[in-house]
Formats: sequence, C-alpha cells, structure tokens
Amino acid sequence: MQLTISPENPLEWLALRANLAPIPLLHVQIMPVLAKAVLEAADKGIFEAVKEGRKTLDELTTTLHLNRKALGELMGLLTAMGYFTYKNNQFSLTRMARRFTLKDDPFSVYGMMIFNNRVVWDWMNQLGNYLQTGEGIQYHDSLSTEQWQYYQEAMVAASSTEAREFGRRAPVPKGATSMLDIGGSHGQHSAALCRKLPALTSIILDLPPAIEQAAPLLARQGMGNRITYRPGNALTDDFGESAFDIVLLSSLAHHFTPEQNQLVTDKVARALRPGGVFIVNEFIRPELGAKPDLIGSSTDLFYGLSSTAGNYSVTEIQQWQQTAGLKAHKVISYRTMPGRVMVAAKK
Repeated sequence: MQLTISPENPLEWLALRANLAPIPLLHVQIMPVLAKAVLEAADKGIFEAVKEGRKTLDELTTTLHLNRKALGELMGLLTAMGYFTYKNNQFSLTRMARRFTLKDDPFSVYGMMIFNNRVVWDWMNQLGNYLQTGEGIQYHDSLSTEQWQYYQEAMVAASSTEAREFGRRAPVPKGATSMLDIGGSHGQHSAALCRKLPALTSIILDLPPAIEQAAPLLARQGMGNRITYRPGNALTDDFGESAFDIVLLSSLAHHFTPEQNQLVTDKVARALRPGGVFIVNEFIRPELGAKPDLIGSSTDLFYGLSSTAGNYSVTEIQQWQQTAGLKAHKVISYRTMPGRVMVAAKK
C-alpha cells in the first residue's frame, strides 16, 4: 500500500507524465491542510457530533459552538476527503469515518489524532534543528502527566488493529507459559497472545510514568493477574536468565541506537529459555535501492526527530539477534499495517 498522487483522467495523466503537475505544491500546500483538518475535527468533537445521525451545518454550529463559516469550510474539505457524505443539506459519517474516528470503536485512531494535534504537531517545528544538529526531541524525558496520558491513548489507537493480527500470526511456541513484553505499556500485544495461549502469563517492563497512565488501559483488557507490570528501564534492568518463552520488543527499537539495541538483545538472549522466541515488532526502513515506501521512510524521519534513533532494516535487526547467539526464525509482514514487520529469532 502506497500513498500516491493518482490522475483521474487522461489529461491529468499526461500532465503527470510530462512533468507539468507541480507535485511539491501539493505536498507543501495541500497535504498539511488535510492533516490538520482531520486532527482539529477530532479534537473539536465534530465526528462524535454526527455519531447518532445526520446533522445540518446549523445544527453542528450550535452543538459545537463553532463559527458557521469556518465550520462549513472544514466540513466541505472533510466531505471531499471521504469522512462525510452530504445529502439533503445534512452531513453523515461514512463507513470509514465511523470505524476509525469515533472514540468507542475498537479500531478507532481517535487517541492518536488527539495526541498528534495537542502534542506532536508542535514537534514538527523542530525538524530544521534536527537536520542541522542530529539531535532529536527525546520526548520520553519531557512529557507532562497530561501528555503521557495522551501518548498512551495514542499507542492504544496505533496498535489496536495490529494487535489482533499479532495474536493470530506471531510465531510463538504453542506451549509457552511466560512472556516478557518490553515497553508494552497498554498490554494489547500481551493480551492478544494470552487469549491465544491459555497457559501464558506476561510481564510488562516499562517506565513508571508510562505504567501510571497505561494501567487503566490494560484493565480494559480484562486479563486479571495474567498480565502484570514491572516498573523499570530496558537499558539498565536485568531480564533474568532462562525465564521466558517469549520476549517482545514492540515499537521500542526505534528509540534506541544500534549499540543500545544490541545491549537489549544480548539481555533478551540470556533471558530466553531453550526454544524461546524473541520478536522485534517495528516499522522497517527500506533498504537502499528497494521499492520506495512512504510509510517506512516517513516514520524513520519522524522517529529520528522525536527520539534521535529511527527505523532499522530487517537485516540490521537480524544482525543484533545473531550477534546475541539467536537463530533467525521468521520475518512476517503485516497485512493490515503496511510497512510493519515482525522479525523473530529463536534460541
């Protein structure tokens, strides 16, 4: 799946073919407006306001206490983007918007939209400094209590679809009884595997501020004492020896340098039981010369900006695992999350 600019008629095709269409103008003028429009719509409660049925512009203006002219412009854009339909002077949510923008849908990305609007949008102003200095924001060191809450809700939103597929397809031992979920916060991946494997219990190792905000999110999973927290730091804590059948490092490697990832992987290798599996779950940086991948490349730049590290290739991840004495096992690309991969190794 690629995010592309596609012609809708022969003349547009010819314009693109002849290099007459100003693609950079679309990127710099149109796309930032599209992104911000969706973020503000979520933050202002516009999607929720149409949840129960069709609404006119006047009804939305009154309910949301927004400026009628400005709201009308926004609704026109959101309709063009496929979030609403407009018929008989009324707006209705599309099937796509109803699934992914409403707070209570299990597939919703609402939490990510709020976090991106209230926290991440300002980070992008630091991109110029990052390009000059190579120094990222290191946001884990500076989030306020409120921002930690937004962040944890965003992580749930980002992984809700993925966790279901992870539970179905992760290459784990069927008789596994013990799991370490490094940086697992909300516990969706642990819960997916615990539901699949009746004898499995999981320990989530995470930073204390993350646990404080994530604990209520884990409680929603209804897993009782099968999933527990251990406050700590993956870089400094010992994971034990021959203690786990499964170790998961999901969406954490991109915060660490190669040396730090090797350090973590060495500790994981010691902590795995014979036959145990170590899964690194990440967006992957495309290899040079490979097929272009906007998702892998854009997340690579974003993670560099936000935490100085960035994405890694499958080859690099496998090198950490093999250096730690683990054997390459499986590489599984997600069907529901483009650019996302499980890189599994076995002891």
